[in-house]
Amino acid sequence: MKAIVYTRYGPQDVLHLKEVKNSVPKRNEVLIRIYATTVTAVDCTFRKGKPFFSRLYTGLTKPKNTILGSEFAGEIEKTGEDVTLFKEGDKVFGTTPGYGSYTEYLCLPEKGATLAIKPSNLTYEEAAACDGFLTALPFLRDKAKIKKSASPAGRQKVLINGASGGVGSAAVQFSKYFGAEVTGVCSTANLELVKSMGADNVIDYTERDFTKTGETYDIIFDTVGKADFSRCKRALKQNGTFLEASISLAIFPQVLLTSVIGNKKAKIMATGMRPPEIRTKDLLFIKELLESEKLKPRIDRQYPIEEITEAHSYVDIGHKKGNVVITV
Repeated sequence: MKAIVYTRYGPQDVLHLKEVKNSVPKRNEVLIRIYATTVTAVDCTFRKGKPFFSRLYTGLTKPKNTILGSEFAGEIEKTGEDVTLFKEGDKVFGTTPGYGSYTEYLCLPEKGATLAIKPSNLTYEEAAACDGFLTALPFLRDKAKIKKSASPAGRQKVLINGASGGVGSAAVQFSKYFGAEVTGVCSTANLELVKSMGADNVIDYTERDFTKTGETYDIIFDTVGKADFSRCKRALKQNGTFLEASISLAIFPQVLLTSVIGNKKAKIMATGMRPPEIRTKDLLFIKELLESEKLKPRIDRQYPIEEITEAHSYVDIGHKKGNVVITV
C-alpha cells in the first residue's frame, strides 16, 4: 500500500510517497480504507521536530512513527474476529494518537481508538476535518467551564484569537452553541468568513489590538499561539480564563503561577492525549451536532496525497482558513 513516510525531521521535502507493508488487522482491530485525511499545525510541528520538546512525544533524534496524520475518514474494509462494534462497509471517521493516517489503509482497535460512524450528511473530506472540534470542545467545556445560557443576560463573552483556523472556527461555533457572545480575531481577508460562522463581533488584528479596546471577556481562547497571558490579562474579566491551544515553554510558568495566585487563570490542555473512550464520547456528541447542522467543518483547500509537500508548505505559512484536506 502507499503511504507518506518521513524518517528525519525537517522541511516539507522530508515527506515521501512510498510503498509500505500492507496493514493486517488483529483480532480486535478494524482495517480502514482511508479516503481523506488532513494537514494540521500539529502535523507540521511533528514533521519539523520543533519546538524541540515536541520530540519527547515523537522521538528525540528521529521520528518513532514514520507516518504522520491524525484525522481521517474512510470505509471499513475488514474486521478482526473479535470486533463487534463495526462491520465491513461501515463509513467511519475519527482520529489517531497523532500519527498514521497519511496512508491508504489503517488498522485501529475498535475500542482503543477515537472512531465512530461518519455523519450521514458529510462528505469524507468534511468528516476528516473533525479534530478542531475535538480540541475546542474540551478546552471550552472542561477547562474554561463555559456556561450554556439561552438568556441574553446570562451570556458569557468569549474571544477567539485565530478564529479562522481549524481550531478557531470550531471554537467560534461551539461558543455560539453554548450561547456566548463571540468575538473573533482574524486578518482582514477572513472577517466575513468568521462572521458567517456565527461570530457576533470581529476584530481585524492588523488594525486593532483586542487587548486595548477596553472590552473584557469571560474567556479568551488563543488557538494559534500568538497571544500571551500577561498581555491578555487586562482584557479578562474577574475570574476570567485564558486558554492556550498552542503549547510553548513560555506558557508553563503562567499556568503554574495563576493556579495558586490571582483570580484570572491561564490554562492549557493536551486534548489529543485524553483516553480514547473520552474522545470517542466527544466524537459521538460532535457527530450529533454535525448531523443536526449546529456545527459545520470549514475546508480551505484540498490536495491529492501526491501533493502532500505543497499542503504542508501552505499550512506552515500559518494562514489557513479552516482545514486543509488530503484526498487519498
